[in-house]
Amino acid sequence: MMNEIYLKQIELGPMQNFVYLVGDPVAKQCVAVDPAWEIETIVDTARRDDMAIVGALITHTHQDHVGGHLFGLDIPGVAELLEQVKAKVYVHKAEREFLKGFGSDLVKVDANDTLQVGRLTITFVHTPGHTPGSQCFLVEDRLISGDTLFIGSCGRTDLPGSDPTEMYYSLTQRLWKLSDETLLLPGHNYGGASSTLGNEKRSNPFMRFTSLGDFLSVMGGSRIVLP
Repeated sequence: MMNEIYLKQIELGPMQNFVYLVGDPVAKQCVAVDPAWEIETIVDTARRDDMAIVGALITHTHQDHVGGHLFGLDIPGVAELLEQVKAKVYVHKAEREFLKGFGSDLVKVDANDTLQVGRLTITFVHTPGHTPGSQCFLVEDRLISGDTLFIGSCGRTDLPGSDPTEMYYSLTQRLWKLSDETLLLPGHNYGGASSTLGNEKRSNPFMRFTSLGDFLSVMGGSRIVLP
C-alpha cells in the first residue's frame, strides 16, 4: 500500500458537483474524475501541484459530470479538458454510446477492471442504479462514489435509464461488502464532503433496507428529490 496519494476535491458549478484529482505524487501523474463546469480550474489546480492529468474517469454520463447542455446551461466538460491535456477517457461499457467523438482516447471498462496511475492502482466498481453504467472508483481505502451514494442519501432512480432494483443491490451488496473504514467521497456536496462507509451503513437509510420490496416502495415514490 502506498504511503502517499495525491487527492484534491474541488466543488464546482451550481449543482455542487465534486470533481476529483487523484494520482501518484512521485510519478507526478493524476486522473480527473468527472471533469466538468470549470475546466480551467481543474487544469490549473493540477499544474500548480506539478501534476500531469493523464486520464478522465467518468462515474456516469449525465451532463453535469461530463459536459453538455442541461437546464439551459452549456457545461464545459471532457471535450474541453482534452483540448488542454493529453488524456484517455475511461467510461463503463454500458454508457460508451453516450460519449461520442473521442475516438481512440475513449476506453471502455467493466467491473473490477483496474487502472495504474504511477504506483497507484484504481479499481472500477460497477454500481448500476442511477444509470446503467454508474461506477465508483476505489483508491486504496477511498471510494469516489459519483451519484451512487451520497452522505445520508443516494442518487435518483426515476430518470431515464435508472433502475431502482439495481440501486438496491449496488448499495446493499456491491458497496456494503467494502470495509467500514473506507472513506466515502461523493459526487455532489448534498450532505457534506466526506464520510465513511461504516457511518453510512449505520445511518444512511438507503443502505439499511433489508428487503428489495421495501426499498422499491420508497424509491418508486416522490420522496427522492436529489439529482
